[in-house]
Amino acid sequence: MKQVRFANNTNNVPGLLSDGDSSNVTIQPVNSQDNLGPQLKLLPLNDQIRELQTIIRDKTTSRGDFVFSADRLIRLVVEEGLNQLPYSECTVTTPTGYKYEGVKFERGNCGVSIMRSGEAMEQGLRDCCRSIRIGKILIQSDEETQKAKVYYAKFPPDIYRRKVLLMYPILSTGNTVIEAVKVLLEHGVQPRHIILLSLFSTPHGAKSIIQEFPDITILTTEVHPVAPTHFGQRYFGTD
Repeated sequence: MKQVRFANNTNNVPGLLSDGDSSNVTIQPVNSQDNLGPQLKLLPLNDQIRELQTIIRDKTTSRGDFVFSADRLIRLVVEEGLNQLPYSECTVTTPTGYKYEGVKFERGNCGVSIMRSGEAMEQGLRDCCRSIRIGKILIQSDEETQKAKVYYAKFPPDIYRRKVLLMYPILSTGNTVIEAVKVLLEHGVQPRHIILLSLFSTPHGAKSIIQEFPDITILTTEVHPVAPTHFGQRYFGTD
């Protein structure tokens, strides 16, 4: 089984596709090693992650199985996202009186979900960080210009001092995320303090975001020219 790593060569793919396309052409994962830099981080691929990806992409998957598998994959991404946050060393005393050299995460983190599909990742973050604050951004296409437009944004008042876990499960073109990051920057957040958590990304989507914001970190499970753009509808039962 080939791992999908730093896939960025779409020369053999006639434009961006989605799982909703009617084409019967089978697209294999891109295997190019074109390096988008250390900003793009992929979860180490194993059979467990591969099965979850397969279930999510399978059009015959029931909604119950879809949500269950999506939640599992979200949890894995969130856990790895937390590994990207700063920590400090500490010493604790065990119940038997011994000293244990460990670590603790530094305070000052928050989550921000890009509505609506990003809200699917909120519970996974809360399951790992019970008291974490979560902001929201609503971005939709303008009916006249078809450009991404910010309709709503609410953040913790001190977000400019926090590390931000930005949640958006599917990176297709990257336009929505780019607009969301611009809003965070307007509120004083530094790009290097933003960690984008996603489940699936196209090469074009990841490249567009990194070109616009070279200091942002993107964490995903797969880079593939075919994006499962049905994710939000299936997860929330609106398909």
